[in-house]
Amino acid sequence: MTRETVRMTMAQALVRYLCNQFTEIDGQRVPLFAGVFGIFGHGNVTCLSEALETVQDVLPTWRGQNEQSMALAAIGFAKAKRRRQVMVAATSIGPGALNMVTAAGVAMANRLPVLLLAGDTFASRLPDPVLQQVEHFSDPSITANDAFKAVVRYWDRIVHPEQLLQSLPQAVATLLDPADCGPVFIGLAQDTQQVAFDYPEVFFEPKVWKIPRPRPDREAVAAAAALLKGAKRPLIISGGGVRYSGAEEQLAKFAAERGIPVVETIAGKGALTHDHPVHAGPIGIVGSTSANSLAKEADVILAIGTRLQDFTTGSWTAFAPDAQFISLNTARHDAIKHRALSVVGDALESVTELDAALGSFKADATLMERAKALFVEWNALLDHHQQVSDAPVPSYAQVVGVLNKVAAPGDTLISAAGGTPGEVTKGWRVKSPHTFDCEFGFSCMGYEIAAGWGCAMAQEGPGATGGTPIVMLGDGTYMMMNSDIYSAALTGHKMIVVVCDNGGYAVINRLQQAKGVPGFNNLLTDCRVQNRHAPLHVDFVKHAEAMGAKARHANNLAELEQAMKWAQGNDGVTLISIVSDAWKWVPGDADWDVGVPEVSTFESVRAARAAQEKIREAQRLGV
Repeated sequence: MTRETVRMTMAQALVRYLCNQFTEIDGQRVPLFAGVFGIFGHGNVTCLSEALETVQDVLPTWRGQNEQSMALAAIGFAKAKRRRQVMVAATSIGPGALNMVTAAGVAMANRLPVLLLAGDTFASRLPDPVLQQVEHFSDPSITANDAFKAVVRYWDRIVHPEQLLQSLPQAVATLLDPADCGPVFIGLAQDTQQVAFDYPEVFFEPKVWKIPRPRPDREAVAAAAALLKGAKRPLIISGGGVRYSGAEEQLAKFAAERGIPVVETIAGKGALTHDHPVHAGPIGIVGSTSANSLAKEADVILAIGTRLQDFTTGSWTAFAPDAQFISLNTARHDAIKHRALSVVGDALESVTELDAALGSFKADATLMERAKALFVEWNALLDHHQQVSDAPVPSYAQVVGVLNKVAAPGDTLISAAGGTPGEVTKGWRVKSPHTFDCEFGFSCMGYEIAAGWGCAMAQEGPGATGGTPIVMLGDGTYMMMNSDIYSAALTGHKMIVVVCDNGGYAVINRLQQAKGVPGFNNLLTDCRVQNRHAPLHVDFVKHAEAMGAKARHANNLAELEQAMKWAQGNDGVTLISIVSDAWKWVPGDADWDVGVPEVSTFESVRAARAAQEKIREAQRLGV
């Protein structure tokens, strides 16, 4: 039998393969790879760009301004699509590639799919050292792209064109694996990109990928059901895996019928609306008093789709010492943490099977009554802190309250670093499912605006909420990465950016001083300067306008509300700046274990160290 082949370069074959991969969202067949964010350089402009240029109508390429931010935009897109569609980020070699390493870390920590393609050195090594090549004298096979190995799920370097036949299917399978999902990196040797090969035609046949739903072990489900049946005060922690599995409705039904309150992680926030009858608030270090009180009282915790990071567990101080865990997760690595009774499987399938195994079990009605009472108290606390006042400088909580009030049900709130994650996790009252994105697995400064651009792209097609991304960030984060204001303005995507100007890195200043260290190098008033006596003010309005955005400064909360309504009626990018308080924060926090000096000349540090030791005494060990 004659094998049909087609002769093309490695770069052309790569692009053709990507164009023929599909998936389904809400019953509709859509391209698995929705587009490419690209910055071209000598490692990819002559071959990969040639291949991409010919498929612009099938696989559109979007021009980025910074390699890190365009990869972050791809991550924001994937999150908005709930891991069901993927973007590609393509760079040259050297600094262009290394700029994506941080973004790879974001995707790795958050278990999000993105395909990273970077140019590489010559496989032949004949012209070595080439421009932007780093040299390892003892190992010439190492290039800058080896730096990605620590922060991706799948890594490969293509030095022969036929290697695509094995590598690309493995790469796609990793991107869509619910247990192993994460970033994929493929390095493309410059000379190999140009090489032609007779590829089998069958390799390019269209393929529709289905995201698998692994079912749990029956004995594990039975053991979990037995443990829950004996619980007096059970509690459910809903993580990001609930959202990615599409298990939110099943979880809500399960919790309501079994009378078990649901608290949420940062990644899990948005699976349930704020006012859902079983919802009891966010848990952990940036959590609510309601959720944290329930966690302290719980004897059995059903953790669904969460990796139980320290901000969820209060560095493992948030629970009773004798509380028992059931961890339901697609990833075995997550499911066995802290000697949990592990149920390895898809959230939707596992909750369904656990529900069936519970028979007529229902928690004591007083448990849900207590959860509702605690949540009423929490909402009253939020109302108090978000109340509009004539204070000369509004708090973060007040800004959050105004934005939340004006936001349409389908609008998505996006934040990542600084003081905003704690304030929006506590204070943003989700109106519609899947309209909240706080990147706090890696807490990457610079994610916000880039993710807003990616989220805006994700509002096109099936599975979209149909709203506008509302990006909320501080002045410190804005100064770190803001060029995607121009990207979105250039491409015509709509988002609203709200900059809370509190004069520096306010939340890390809060932590610094809370642990006894005098304010130092965080707020602008505390940083080292020469020949001036007042902080240099950045005019965020003029800066954004210079990049093509509409912009306005709000002097108070009333003006902020007016500006938000104005922004909602605009096309493209709108930025609003407002001065905010660097010292006011909503309470509700759990404890956090951080390093505090064992010896210090500061009495305040010594006192903080003693307090930290008490926190550690309350920690559950990993056994």
